[in-house]
Amino acid sequence: MLRSDIIDQLGPGTTWDMIIIGGGATGLGCGVDAASRGYKTLLLEERDFSQGTSSRSTKLVHGGVRYLQQGNLALVMDALHERGVLLRNAPHLVYNQAFVVPDYKWWERPFYGVGLKLYDMLAGKLGFGRSRILSRAKTLNMIPNLEPTDLRGGVIYFDGQFDDSRLAITLARTMKDLGGLPVNHMGVTGLIKDEDGLVCGVRAKDSLTGENRDLKAKVVINATGVFVDDIRRMDDERAAKLIAPSQGIHLVLDKSFSPGDTAIMVPHTDDGRVIFLVPWHGRVLVGTTDVPLDTSSPEPRPMEEEITFLLEHAGRYLTRDPKRSDILSVFAGIRPLIRAEGEDKTSSLSRDHYLTISQSGLVTIAGGKWTTYRKMGEDAVTQAARFAALPPHSCKTENLPLHGWLGGVDPRDHLAVYGSDIEEIREMIRRDPELGKPLHYKLPYLRAEVVWAVRREWALTLSDVLRHRTRALILDAAVSMIIARDVAEIMARELDQDKDWIEEQVGSFRELARDYLAG
Repeated sequence: MLRSDIIDQLGPGTTWDMIIIGGGATGLGCGVDAASRGYKTLLLEERDFSQGTSSRSTKLVHGGVRYLQQGNLALVMDALHERGVLLRNAPHLVYNQAFVVPDYKWWERPFYGVGLKLYDMLAGKLGFGRSRILSRAKTLNMIPNLEPTDLRGGVIYFDGQFDDSRLAITLARTMKDLGGLPVNHMGVTGLIKDEDGLVCGVRAKDSLTGENRDLKAKVVINATGVFVDDIRRMDDERAAKLIAPSQGIHLVLDKSFSPGDTAIMVPHTDDGRVIFLVPWHGRVLVGTTDVPLDTSSPEPRPMEEEITFLLEHAGRYLTRDPKRSDILSVFAGIRPLIRAEGEDKTSSLSRDHYLTISQSGLVTIAGGKWTTYRKMGEDAVTQAARFAALPPHSCKTENLPLHGWLGGVDPRDHLAVYGSDIEEIREMIRRDPELGKPLHYKLPYLRAEVVWAVRREWALTLSDVLRHRTRALILDAAVSMIIARDVAEIMARELDQDKDWIEEQVGSFRELARDYLAG
């Protein structure tokens, strides 16, 4: 269904059971849950699905090894359970990734070995594999480019890896499959209240056309991530702040810096965090940082000290020190951490989620992370349905295969993320071989994927395609700028747009992409 067909369903006479504000991990989790229970559900996203933090993660579905250091066993257990659920429900999107903790001091192998055995135990039957101690030789065999000086060995453990934006698009399509209505580029500008002061709908504005509309609902869920406080202040201008925003960045390097299939986990950085060097889509992802912010921005920018910090730490563990000129892309995201009095380090703030209902009935779900998106959706929808006195329906999502479910895929095939839709894409290419041509020799993506994104995945801007349907922008920012015009021309034919639209899209995208360049 095209977006125009979806917009046609937003008639003034419709009352939705639930309107969900936010099209990131949390909002989409709520949308799938609500639709799967049979509630008449509308989701509104001001920009694109996973536009914010949800597309800027470390691409890990994990329990959080470092949360063990904080003693937060409940969070680790919940996350490990959800990790297993997601692998079961979306095997075409979640893969098993091996990690090695390199040890350079005599006590590190036994210390981390015991901790990771506890990690295994907490995962139970949903574990991804058993951790074990590695010799020095075995460690270097698995990670040939690891710094060998003073290396004693390592500990290997297993966690999940995924493509965050592709999971977001899959959730939007799953919600639509279940009868829900996900709408991107439709922002909420205000809340509507009845004569008793209860929230009964939203005022929305189409970000592409400027058209305004009032939409009615029995209950509204605020799932806007780092911007939940903005929506809360629409409800009550005196609402206390929930979020303590924290920025984290990632560097993207060429695969030659760590050519194997094994990731590196550095358990203790200079500021007490962990960092990862992870193989992903033929690149190496290095991250992340943790910098407290006063405010949240829709397009956060990496700070110079963050880039330097990651380059220095990566260089300590690799035989070849990465330089600024080696960075293919750098991207920043903002964590929606729950505010806590007396904490001066955001790295110690809660990654758990928080649910609250205001006096006017606005349901806000905040905090959390990708791994626990499903549980957050379940909790929010259960409470929202109860508040609105909707017919009680139990949660269905723990055993709900997501759109495109397909087992046995090869993660090395970049089309694997489409799951069972792969055959339709290949059929498009058979009908028009031009669509089988790559967008650029340095990227895995095909012209067919641009057409598919417009026809089936509600891609409406150049950024939608190059940032979220494909991951061209974060895999190689410079190359994404090179292919921008070709991609815009393909989109223009599909969307019936003119040359002025192409010029505007190319110009705005290239301006955006410059922030992803490190040099």
